Amino acid sequence: MKVAALQMVSGPDVAANLSAARRLLEQAAAQGARLAALPEYFCLIGQHDRDKLAIAEDLGSGPMQQMLADAARELGLYVVGGTLPLKADTPDRVRNSTLVFDPQGQRIARYDKIHLFAFDNGRESYDEGRVLEAGSEPTSFEVDGLRVGLSVCYDLRFPELFRRYAPVDLLLVPAAFTHTTGQAHWELLLRARAVENQCYVLAPAQGGTHPNGRRTFGHTELIDPWGQVLAVQAEGEGVVIGEVDLARIAQVREQLPALKHRKL
Repeated sequence: MKVAALQMVSGPDVAANLSAARRLLEQAAAQGARLAALPEYFCLIGQHDRDKLAIAEDLGSGPMQQMLADAARELGLYVVGGTLPLKADTPDRVRNSTLVFDPQGQRIARYDKIHLFAFDNGRESYDEGRVLEAGSEPTSFEVDGLRVGLSVCYDLRFPELFRRYAPVDLLLVPAAFTHTTGQAHWELLLRARAVENQCYVLAPAQGGTHPNGRRTFGHTELIDPWGQVLAVQAEGEGVVIGEVDLARIAQVREQLPALKHRKL
C-alpha cells in the first residue's frame, strides 16, 4: 500500500494552514497514496502556546475537522489529521488529538497524545502541560488489512506505548520536534521503533522556521522494518511517499523472529 507523510511549516493563520494541508493532500492523492498523514499542529503553530485554546473544536464539528473529512471523501484517501486541538474536560486545556478519516469522510479513529513534552536546557524551555490535557488510551485502526498504531511526537520516547500495538504493520508519528532535540534523537528513535517492532514507521513532521521564530527539525521519513530509511525530506513543505509491503514485514519477522522471542 502506498502511503504519504506530509511535511509543513505551519504558522498562526489557520485558514492558510488548512489550505496548505489540502494542497499537500491533493499532491499525495495524485501520486497514488492510499493513506496520507499530516504533521502535529498542521492547523496552527501560533505566536503563543495558548493560541490553541482559541481555535479548539468540539469533537465532530468545526472547520479543521471539516477540511479533513472533505479531503478524505473528495480525494478517496485515508487522511490522518496529524493533530488539532479538541476541547478538554479540564478548563483552559485542550487535547492534542489525531483524527483519522476514511475515504467516505467518516471519522474512524481518535488518539489523544499521552506523553506531554517538557524541556529546559537553560537557553530554551517548553512545557506542554501548561495548555494540554494528556490522553490515556493507545489507539489503532485497520486499512486494507494493515494494522496501524497511532502516536504523537514526544510519545516516540516511550517504547512501551508502541509495544502495546505489537504486532503492528505501520506506526504513525506526526511530530513537531524542536530542532535541538530532533538533531540529537529524531531519526535514532524512529529507526529504533521500526526495528524493535519489525514494522514500518511513517513520521510526518513540521520542518522549518515558523513565523513565531521557532525552528522545527523536519526530516519527515518513511522507515522499513529493518530500520532502513526509505524516503526523507529534511526541511520545507513537501510530500514523502513510499510503499508499505506486507511481504517485507513477513520476511524480516521470519529471518529474525524477535517478536516471538519476547519474554516480558
